[in-house]
Parts: sequence; C-alpha cells; structure tokens
Amino acid sequence: MNAVTLIRTTAFDPGFGTLITELDKDLRTRYQPYQAMYDGFNKVDESARVVMAFQDDQPVGCGCFRPMTDAGYVEIKRMFVDPAFRGRGFAKQVLQELERWAAEEGYHSTRLETGDRQPEAVALYEKVGYCRIENYGPYVGLAASVCMEKKLA
Repeated sequence: MNAVTLIRTTAFDPGFGTLITELDKDLRTRYQPYQAMYDGFNKVDESARVVMAFQDDQPVGCGCFRPMTDAGYVEIKRMFVDPAFRGRGFAKQVLQELERWAAEEGYHSTRLETGDRQPEAVALYEKVGYCRIENYGPYVGLAASVCMEKKLA
C-alpha cells in the first residue's frame, strides 16, 4: 500500500461529496431521532476549505473548515474516515493539514462541534490539543453537542 496522500480541494470535489454522504449515514445511525435537528448545521458552501486523504488513489477521509471571519477563528466541519480505513491516523493527518491551512490564512484558533456519541472523535481532538469549551452558536442548549477549541501556533 502507498502512503496516504492529502490534497486541498473545495466542497465541490466529487470524492468529498461521496464521503459526506457516508458521514451523514453514520450520524443518522448514531443520533436518531435527533440528527435532523443538526443537519442544517452541517452544510458547507463555497467558502469551505476541504482536505481529503487518499490511499492508493481512493478517497478514504476528509474534513474542512469554514472561516468565521467576524469571530477570527475557523470552524472545523465534516471530519470523516471510511470505516474500513480507521485506526491508521488519517483523521489526525487531515485535521493537522486543516490547522496548517487555517494558520497560513492568518487564523489563530479553531473550533469544532462533535457529539457525545462519537467518543473516538472526542478522544482524537483531546489527544491533539483541543479543549472543551461552552457550546457556542447554534449548539447552545444542545445536550448531545461537545464543543472544543484549539489555539494555533
């Protein structure tokens, strides 16, 4: 097997669309009947900066950020690794590339929201330096939401 290849792309990349479809299926399984309430928060538009991970030319993972210009931070969104490729460090590599990209654009911190039924995601974020914060924006008052933040170097 070849090493993972990371590429920077846009939300219009067809591989990203395929992985996001799988992510949404996973979230619906974990969070029914509540996921419909979160679906609106998960939309990404042309402002999203997308990183995709490939193994042997196959898209296996992704993530993106959207600039929160007025607030001075980026929000990490749509982190996902195909279940067949989990446990190989792809999510960490995608996340680190997103952080590098955000820093290159002059942002000093990242925020994200994940859920209490995704312990593997919470563990990854804590391992790479994210700290829990009070729920922000649309996640205020949502008990299943776990919000985190990390200052960029």
